[in-house]
Amino acid sequence: MSATDQQPENLYAAREPIFPKRVKGTFRSLKWGIMIVTLGIYYLTPWIRWDRGPNLPDQAVLVDLANRRFFFFWIEIWPHEFYFVAGLLVMAGLGLFLFTSALGRVWCGYTCPQTVWTDLFILVERWIEGDRNARIRLQRQKTWDLRKARLRLTKWVSWFLIAMATGGAWVFYFADAPTLLGDLFTLNAHPVAYTTIFVLTMTTFIFGGFAREQICIYACPWPRIQAAMMDEDTITVAYREWRGELRGKGKRREITIPDQVTYAAGEKHGGTSPKIPMPGMPSGVGKPPVQELGDCIDCNACVNVCPMGIDIRDGQQLACITCALCIDACDDVMAKIGKPRGLIDYMALTDEQAERAGAQPRPIWKHILRPRTMLYTALWSLVGVALVVALFIRPNIDMTVAPVRNPTFVTLSDGSIRNTYDIRLRNKHGDDRPFRLSVSGDLALRVTIEGSAYDTVTVPADTASLQRVYVTAPRGSDPAEAERTEFRFWVEDISNGDRAHKDSVFNGRTN
Repeated sequence: MSATDQQPENLYAAREPIFPKRVKGTFRSLKWGIMIVTLGIYYLTPWIRWDRGPNLPDQAVLVDLANRRFFFFWIEIWPHEFYFVAGLLVMAGLGLFLFTSALGRVWCGYTCPQTVWTDLFILVERWIEGDRNARIRLQRQKTWDLRKARLRLTKWVSWFLIAMATGGAWVFYFADAPTLLGDLFTLNAHPVAYTTIFVLTMTTFIFGGFAREQICIYACPWPRIQAAMMDEDTITVAYREWRGELRGKGKRREITIPDQVTYAAGEKHGGTSPKIPMPGMPSGVGKPPVQELGDCIDCNACVNVCPMGIDIRDGQQLACITCALCIDACDDVMAKIGKPRGLIDYMALTDEQAERAGAQPRPIWKHILRPRTMLYTALWSLVGVALVVALFIRPNIDMTVAPVRNPTFVTLSDGSIRNTYDIRLRNKHGDDRPFRLSVSGDLALRVTIEGSAYDTVTVPADTASLQRVYVTAPRGSDPAEAERTEFRFWVEDISNGDRAHKDSVFNGRTN
């Protein structure tokens, strides 16, 4: 066949719908609990009130983009303190590295927003259309009758309402929630609010209802990054192949391999599909005549409950989010057939190798406390401690100094030299405060504030005030005659004596 006659390879496989079966167990209950907590935090946080006094918002958590500030209960982050946000992002990244190194993809399986909302959408789907078999029958039904249309419409409307609540809750973090809610219903809110709600509604509706596992496999980069974070001591969901193979059903736990049946060269010992002998291969090669069956009865319960549609018995896979639902399903089957739990379990690769050799697995704490995880923990703690220290030592007043460069200095009628500075004073208190400006470094320098006969200025509560300040050096003084003189601006809160300073330079007469 010529190259032109060959059909091009299809690089995209169409999505096969996945209908996870309902399962009960420890990890399923844990996931329900985490879902309730995370969704509760997300939806309710904007409505928590926090009294900060006059002139400040009463919302506990608020990203105030208009005034470029972030409020988190008693903490207020100003624009120049963005390093706090950067530090939190660094801690979040280190936290992901730490938990992935120790426990695999626990973030993906339990707390990732895609996982949480997909779980919620599947729950609604199960309530409306039934469990796995009922949903499969409905999917395979080619003709649309009244029942199918009613079930699908009810499901899609429910999904859309959840998605709309998701987008609506997000915008409440950026404005006063009660006020914005009233504006939304009266159509008085800013168009950006409606646009944001629409975008988040549609993405949640599509990602949680239709794309689901494809977001985790194709869109999210974390499955590809996680391989660098995991090693043979990482605890993750795995199948005890040494115990489960060979697979087979029934009470009789051994099978006879006919002489004419063999297995292809290189096939893994645990396979269940016999192969016809290869040409030139003697019959019976690779398997003894009689094999004892393992604990796995090949019921596919672990596959049927998996939201990613994979078979954990095939080993570690990129699509596995370690949600552990397969553990609950397998433990339930093992209990019914009188076998010990743990055929599928959280375990490390080194444990599987030890158990296969008949040795005892290492304690869990030895898997968690190892050099990599301790390094991540130390770095995470170091960043956290630094942020806490910076938070408690930051002053309640602050200033920035910007010298006016055009011109660098002005010669007054009496021969004195004057420099001009723009100073921004920040009052982080909840009431108005009088601030006094002064300089240190050379006694000849004098400070005056534009528009004021005094060296004090009142800064309104919780605001930043821009002031033009003049520093003058008398004729014949060292600062006036020198090209550059270093000095320090001081600002003092007259109410309580708090002080802050910034260094600057006085430009004198150049000869």
